[in-house]
Amino acid sequence: MTSTMPRVCMRPPVACAAALLVLCASRPVAAQDPPPPIGPFVVDLHATVPTFPTDDSQLAASRGVLVTELPGVGLGLQAGAHFYLLKIKAVTVGVGAEFAASRARQMPAADTLPPAPRATEERFSTFAPQLSLNFGTGRGWSYLSGGIGVSNWAIVLEGEEPTAADTESLKTIDYGGGARWFAKKRLAFSLDVRFYAINPGTPYFVDAQGVPRGSPRTTLMIIGAGISVK
Repeated sequence: MTSTMPRVCMRPPVACAAALLVLCASRPVAAQDPPPPIGPFVVDLHATVPTFPTDDSQLAASRGVLVTELPGVGLGLQAGAHFYLLKIKAVTVGVGAEFAASRARQMPAADTLPPAPRATEERFSTFAPQLSLNFGTGRGWSYLSGGIGVSNWAIVLEGEEPTAADTESLKTIDYGGGARWFAKKRLAFSLDVRFYAINPGTPYFVDAQGVPRGSPRTTLMIIGAGISVK
């Protein structure tokens, strides 16, 4: 007596799907692509908000203005370029340069009691090489950076010419940090908070008592936000 086993027939589409499932199951799951490294360079362009001192009597005396005539908060621009040279464990070391310029104006109110403050403009510009320590990947990273450069700090009454104190180059140490977030491959939103430690100025101005006055050692804070391109 001969026995026959039932034959299993599989339609071609079902057979192909089954074979594909077996093939996929037999292959290891592919790992995600590793994040790109930081760099090789980045260019920053930021709008900034500088915080100028408004209660510094020595600063006011160095320019022959009233304390109430110091402008205070202003607006400006900050631009920088950075190149990333090497990576040491979790830290990527970069070098570059930064330029920043900002301005603030004080316009006296019409109902101010005498002596009425005069219209004043305050300008600050600086340039410095930068050394940075960067943490993260090419998709986004934070950093600490600093440099030693020069700056010009002018406080000029409206209608008057800048004095020697306004055009003097002052040694300036800057330090701070920030972060860059790359929503696209080469374009990021970036934020920077920086402090500028400015050396005292030469006492060019002589007050009514015959005492020479120079601008004090001052630290300015400038907050910037904008874009980064790599």
